[in-house]
Amino acid sequence: MPDKVTKTDEEWRGQLSDLAYKVTRHHATERAFSHAEFPKGPATFACTCCGAPLFDAEAKFDSGCGWPSFTAPVSDKVVEEQADDSWFMRRTEVHCAACDAHLGHVFPDGPGPTGLRYCINGVALDHKPKP
Repeated sequence: MPDKVTKTDEEWRGQLSDLAYKVTRHHATERAFSHAEFPKGPATFACTCCGAPLFDAEAKFDSGCGWPSFTAPVSDKVVEEQADDSWFMRRTEVHCAACDAHLGHVFPDGPGPTGLRYCINGVALDHKPKP
């Protein structure tokens, strides 16, 4: 993994939309079903903060939860996890390993082959179509 991407709060604020800034830098959550659907087809979903490739379209599925869902990241090295005890429950937060951007949460109720559901804020992702 390359060195961590670090920027000042002012730099992040200048680079990101208000919502992307609140979600990725301050652990907010976009409203369910509020993000436009990503186009179908071969693609990579990258971190909106640093551009690191995080998820492949082949791992995307419709969980019905209102946020983009994936069964696995492109590698176990691109995301990191930590306990999140907010909202009176225990969840597992997922963040970008390269820049620490908050992405969403991972739950053990996804389909095969992993059985995981990476529930990710759409505003934290950039859709990069593959040629």
